[in-house]
Amino acid sequence: MNQKTTLAAAIAATALFTLSHGTTALATDKAAAKVDYTKMKPEALAEYLVFESGSFDLEQPTQEGTNGRARLTQDELMQLCTKAARSKKGLDAKTADKIRAMAQATIKYPEGGIKLGDWKKGRDLAWSGFGFRTAHNPDKHGPNNPPGANCYNCHQLATDRTGGDLGPSLTGFGKLRGNSPEMLKYAYDVIYNPHVYFACTYMPRLGANGVLTPEQIADVMAYLFDPESPVNK
Repeated sequence: MNQKTTLAAAIAATALFTLSHGTTALATDKAAAKVDYTKMKPEALAEYLVFESGSFDLEQPTQEGTNGRARLTQDELMQLCTKAARSKKGLDAKTADKIRAMAQATIKYPEGGIKLGDWKKGRDLAWSGFGFRTAHNPDKHGPNNPPGANCYNCHQLATDRTGGDLGPSLTGFGKLRGNSPEMLKYAYDVIYNPHVYFACTYMPRLGANGVLTPEQIADVMAYLFDPESPVNK
């Protein structure tokens, strides 16, 4: 049986379902009525509310072909990072090496090698947070409305718009770093599965989790590297 999500993920899940449903009411069944919330630690309460209280429809289908419960269940890599976060010693070198190796094993490279795509398509992807919402009005993914890369929430990109500051600024990325094969591979890897370089990072695994296709990653990379892209002006 898979390990359940941690407190932080549970809280994030609560926010996601609140956005999808509008409200998050506690279950009213008899089992929930017997629970004494005052005696539960915060983490146990979060686990209960999300997974056991009946507050959320965990069986609702998702775009990746699973369900809500699967989205909130940690995989092995996430479990290792959670264990490290709870440890007083933090992430040890052996675990970090294991996580990086696991991440590397997930990366699939495009046939013909890593190449830059269309920076204009990459711009649209980088500044889009669309996709993967479920519940009563699920997002419909398709050629004309692909999921966004959501880069802008954590990174400043081009100077014509304002991005986030949780992650490093990417303004001038290609101008500063060049576009050598090694640099292109580095960027592709980080977008596909950033744990290959940064074990237990908060950056999402956009390629490994199927949010972006290799072609879309190439477009985002073009937005970062192409001299004509606003990122490098």
